[in-house]
Amino acid sequence: MPTALITGITGQDGSYLAEFLLERGYTVHGLVRRTSTLERSRLRHLYANPEIYGKTLHLHYGDLEQPITFWRILQKVNPDELYHLAGQSHVGLSFDMAETTTDSVAMGTLRILEIIREHGAPIRMFHATSSEIFGRPSASPQDELTPVNPVNPYGAAKAFATQMVRIYREKFGLYLANGILYNHESPRRGENFVTRKICRTAAAIKLGKATELKLGDTSAQRDWGDARDYVRGMWMILQQPIAEDFVLATGVLHSVQDVLEVAFAEVGLDWRNHVRRDERLVRAPESATLVGNPAKANSIGWKPSTQFPELIRWMVASELDALSRGIRVDEPN
Repeated sequence: MPTALITGITGQDGSYLAEFLLERGYTVHGLVRRTSTLERSRLRHLYANPEIYGKTLHLHYGDLEQPITFWRILQKVNPDELYHLAGQSHVGLSFDMAETTTDSVAMGTLRILEIIREHGAPIRMFHATSSEIFGRPSASPQDELTPVNPVNPYGAAKAFATQMVRIYREKFGLYLANGILYNHESPRRGENFVTRKICRTAAAIKLGKATELKLGDTSAQRDWGDARDYVRGMWMILQQPIAEDFVLATGVLHSVQDVLEVAFAEVGLDWRNHVRRDERLVRAPESATLVGNPAKANSIGWKPSTQFPELIRWMVASELDALSRGIRVDEPN
């Protein structure tokens, strides 16, 4: 039975990855910050299950800002695979929290690399990096060879971490792989992300729990995929005989306006009657249009299984169900 350790296990990707690995017979260990409330988290359905928690799922309190704690956990767990997903991941917030973002994303990854180097036992590590490392790219679509050119603190921190993973892989011969992830969504997405905000508010308006949705620029475009597909890609990357970097993306662009129209159509409402433009929410352009080329990932058998409209409809349906029952949608039963 293989053993995996996940940093950021309480996040969107971490919770789906834990489910994915458990279904495949893994023993899963997760690093949890002491400020996390497990009873009201994306892991609640696993944490509350006595057939899973303490048997095939184990959670450990720790913080990457305190490397000795992570060292002890790594020594105790001795995992076959390490999935490093933790870190402040909101681009907008990274301008207000530049130092915190840099410490958690850049230095947190470097601390893990140093610990793995000293650990001795072989570990396969997946590092979740971001399309934001490309910033204003020199080519479109972007692939694994596109030069990094970040334009925000989050992208800069991820670029540092990505390059350090490559350096440690080449210098020390460690199995370290970067997954360059484009935007991926689900009902468990944080509420401060625009896709979740739109889907949740559309459902709330339908149920009479809200009256309007305020948005900034709806023309912005992203390469949006399904988070469940992306965690499957993480696992597939670590099953390759040689550690390499892979872009995980759909290769298709959609705008915020597209999200808006699909979401409101799903609840049978005309978005024009409920959406208001709020100039305070309009952000200055930061990145160029980021769209990934997943050809290399396709070559190892990975392809997205969910189309964009299906993804948004799933998110809206989940919000409708949760709001109707008075629960949080990111607390799966």
